[in-house]
Amino acid sequence: MTVLADGFRVRLRDDVVHADGGRLLVGGSPVRAVRLGDRARSLLDGGGLTVEDAATARLARRLLDGNLANPVLDDIEVPLTDLTVVVPVRDRTEQLARCLAALVPLPVIVVDDASERPHLVAEVAHRHGARVHRLTTNVGPAGARNAGLRLVRTPLVAFVDSDVTIDAARLLDLARNCTDPHVALVGPQVIGKVRSERPRWFERYDAAASSLDLGSTGGVVRPGAAVGWLPSACLVGRTDLLAGDADGGIGGFEDGWRVAEDVDLVWRLVDAGHVVRYDPGVRADHDVRGTVRTWLGRKFFYGTGGADLAARHGDKVAPAVLSPTMALSGWALLQRRWWSFPVAAVAGALTARQLAPHLPVEEGRHAVAVRLAAKGTGWAVRQEAGLLLRHWWPLAALAAPFSRQVRRALLTAVAVDMVVFLRERTGVDPLTALAARRLDDLAYGSGLWWGALRHRSPRCLLPRRPGATSR
Repeated sequence: MTVLADGFRVRLRDDVVHADGGRLLVGGSPVRAVRLGDRARSLLDGGGLTVEDAATARLARRLLDGNLANPVLDDIEVPLTDLTVVVPVRDRTEQLARCLAALVPLPVIVVDDASERPHLVAEVAHRHGARVHRLTTNVGPAGARNAGLRLVRTPLVAFVDSDVTIDAARLLDLARNCTDPHVALVGPQVIGKVRSERPRWFERYDAAASSLDLGSTGGVVRPGAAVGWLPSACLVGRTDLLAGDADGGIGGFEDGWRVAEDVDLVWRLVDAGHVVRYDPGVRADHDVRGTVRTWLGRKFFYGTGGADLAARHGDKVAPAVLSPTMALSGWALLQRRWWSFPVAAVAGALTARQLAPHLPVEEGRHAVAVRLAAKGTGWAVRQEAGLLLRHWWPLAALAAPFSRQVRRALLTAVAVDMVVFLRERTGVDPLTALAARRLDDLAYGSGLWWGALRHRSPRCLLPRRPGATSR
């Protein structure tokens, strides 16, 4: 079994709750509680830990895998010779030129996915010192990435789409995560980038709320965690594991998939026992769509992938994870009635009572349980708001004319969604955000339902209970 090398450092996340005099750590995603012995508590007294023996390596691994700590990578360097970049492209030479200019001096393989004007792609690639591998049949981004992956001879490979800009230094910074021998794949924060001089309303929104932007909190990526997938727009991984050459290798992306291939890749790596990380300390720019039609069309297209994921990965694709008690609490609060808070309080108390016996602490056990239950109630409200506005909007629209409860819940859901959005995102005014959010939800939800109908299965639309996953 591979272990963390001596000198590897980790630091506890800021959102971790300390209880029982520092003996109990509560946090991560999914939330967990870790009881510390006296030596472990003393080692973490300053919030950080350096691996110096087998015991500290095990503790560091436990903290990293539980999303209770992040690696400290500032003093680690990855040489240029360890990384090759694969760029799949079909025409789009202007974007390709911008992408390749940023990647100099890294070795780059441009996979031309049957462009209509391949000579122009070749000219741009050669101008920037990139190697070209041309496909005569269009196979889509997943197949093109796999074609490039088969040509890579370095221990690390990066996949960078032609409409993404990230310079070589930042890509090497991202690759530092792979100094953890358990990490098979890592992705940066992908930020929407407007190229037009006078951004239109949907471009401003897409730059502020790109579907590929997974937020500012990093950590281990897995189904059910705060970050459950990574976009394939920009990734760095271990060549042998991705290509399938090593034990536990997965054979790259699913060749036939043109949507959700990135989610599938991440989940297959996790199923194989590997670690996938999200590092928002590194950012990549992704060009926003240039028209309303292409913007909404892409949202619809993303939605159609839910049914494919459900067919392969089962309940991992569930749009919400709710216990019956938390579901009741969230619905009560969405109703905004006189009885909403009493019902939510009782549900929260029941949840805290169920949690308390499982917390490995004596002093302050009930206070920690109440805090976790309150956090769970807030998350339940957010999830149910998302279900009503995004995943289940066709049902909500049909029921609203006949149900005052549904209308009230929808209005509350919109308010909750806007409060969360405006708190977490900047660069777009409230009215634009309100209109764009609803169009975004309608397009993605429509794609989700289209995929479900095409597969004749509602599985991608159904929430699940915590801990209840199946294929």
